[in-house]
Parts: sequence; structure tokens; C-alpha cells
Amino acid sequence: MTRAFYDPRRLLVPFLLLWSTIPARAALLADPQALYRTMERAYAAAQAADWSFVRQELYLETILDAGGAYALQRPTDPVYGELAELTVRVASGLHYDPLLDHDAATWYVREACVWVERHEDDPALKEQARALLARANAETHPQLLAAYADADAEANARRYPADTYAILQTVEAPWRAWLLTRDPSWRAVAFRRAARPDFPLAHLPTTWGPGFVDAFRSAAAGAAGFSAEERAEAEILARRYAALPVPPVVARVHAVPEREALTLLAPADEYFGKMQMSILGIENELRRIAYFEHLGYADRESDTAVLTANAIDAMHRAYPRDRALPRLLYECYRELSVMSTLQARSAAERMRAILTVEYPDSPQARAVLAS
Repeated sequence: MTRAFYDPRRLLVPFLLLWSTIPARAALLADPQALYRTMERAYAAAQAADWSFVRQELYLETILDAGGAYALQRPTDPVYGELAELTVRVASGLHYDPLLDHDAATWYVREACVWVERHEDDPALKEQARALLARANAETHPQLLAAYADADAEANARRYPADTYAILQTVEAPWRAWLLTRDPSWRAVAFRRAARPDFPLAHLPTTWGPGFVDAFRSAAAGAAGFSAEERAEAEILARRYAALPVPPVVARVHAVPEREALTLLAPADEYFGKMQMSILGIENELRRIAYFEHLGYADRESDTAVLTANAIDAMHRAYPRDRALPRLLYECYRELSVMSTLQARSAAERMRAILTVEYPDSPQARAVLAS
């Protein structure tokens, strides 16, 4: 199970082994104050422009970045409470949904909602927090999560009827619901909405767009497994797609300069979870668990596997954009899923939810969703 890309963390292994008796000092996470200033700049940019749906989505993303950093590093700072309240207000206004948001920040949204419920007196704000919390907690309940996502996408489209990204969400939601639940009624909804004359077919994103195109082309060609309604809608889509004057130009609409990226790689000398495991420790533990599982001792490794899952979850909160995360989530889920203990089953469900909801376009998530 070697890493599929060059990882500078590997260079630290000999050093860490030679100096294992020296207490390691964890590398600093993203500076909360710097992320707060990024959030302020995103607000100013939207204020100077038009507060479009995309600008507001970007603003929310910077709030989640800053809020998550304060939650991890300065949970007693008064700014933490300010950001929790701001998160609930802005996320509610934009119908935040875990299935449609891919910043891997659902854990922080959940935490912000709990803080608001405990500390705020405003009944309307507390109700917003409860509604958001229900969505965050639906992460491990695919059918419920799918229904929430569809309702949230439709609500944004009604509020922003001319916004391309909001309209795209009305198809993304049922399409991702289909991938998550394998309920063909959601796929039919996605086809039907995409076949509307005003749907921006040329702007399908590179994330879920190619899979969607493959599906309606297959249906239009008469492949098995599609309803008559789906085939009819797919024929419309296939004709429209073939008639596009140029190959679709697809891009991540949130790629604007006001947002600063968080640190991508978790440092090799940072430790996560109850057992304070480094990423290299996590990888080694997964290999060891897999070895003993192969020998027939899967359940004996249940406690260790659950603690490893806890470390991966903690890593995903601190470094949500680390490229290794989908693979680690997948490998841990795979080991946990063959164990019969209650705690292992619960941890497997958690690993699967994070992987398939928060990293749905990774090869590992696609493999799980297709199985």
C-alpha cells in the first residue's frame, strides 16, 4: 500500500526514527486569525460586487475555514462563538447541505449548531441551528440526506433563478442522491431536470459531470436498467449535448483568488486522535490490521481499528484537503467492515459517510458507491 504520489513527509521518517527519544513538536495548523482576515476579505469582495450566489458560497467557505481553525485551536476564544453564530446564519441562508458542500466541514457545522443551541437565546437562530444539525447528522442516513439535499438545492434555485451554479445544484442533488442510495427514482429526477430547455448543460462541472453524461448517453443508446421516461429524457439530453458548439468548458466555480487554501498535507510530526497517531503511524497500523485480518483475527483488532478510525477522523478535521485522506478512509472502512463488533460497525459507518459524502469524487468513494 505505497503512496501513489510523491510525499515529502516520507523524508522525515529516518529523522524521526533517529530522534524518537526527543518529544516531537507538532507543526502549526492554519493560523485562525489569518483565516479570519481571509473571511473579511471575502465579505468585502462580495460587498463591492453583487452578493451573487457564488460570492455568498465563497464567503461561507471562508467562514467554515476560520471557524474550523478556531474550533481546533482556540475553542475558548470569544471569536469562536461569534463564528459559530455567523456559520448558522449564513449557512441557513444558503441552505447548506453536506451532500452538496465538498469542503469536508460538516463536523464543524455540527459543532457550531450545538454551540448556538446551548448559548444563544434567539429562538429563530436556535431553530436554524436545529435544522442545520439535522442535515449534518443525516450524513450516515443516505435516504434522509438525499431528501434534504434535493430540498436545499430546489430552495436555492428558487431564490437565485438566474444563477448557473444554483441551477446546476438542482441536478447535482438528485444525481448524487442516486449515487449514494442507488434509488433509480433519483436518477430519473436528475434526467428530467437536466432535460429542461433552460438547464446549462454546457456548464456541467468536472466532478460529477462526466459520470452524468455517461449515464444519459447510455440510456439514450438503449442500455438496460433505465425506465422509458429516463430514455426519453436521455435522448433529449444526448441531442442537446451533441449540438453544443464547442466542447463544454467546465471548471470549479469557487476557484476565485479571495480564498486562501488551507495547508494541504498533514505534517509527519503531527499527531491525531485519542492515541495521538501520526499519518505514518496510521498507515502502519492499517497495514498491521490488514495482516492480522488476513490471518483470521479481524475482531481481535477491533479496538485498535476503531482508534485508528478516530485518528483519521481527527486528521480530516485538521487537514481536510490532504490527498491521502480518501485512501486512508477507504482502507480503514474496508478493514472495519469485516469486523462484527458493534463499535467496529459504527466506526465503519462513520468512515464510509465521510468518504462518500465529503469526498464523493475520489476514486475510493466511487468504488464504495459502485459496490
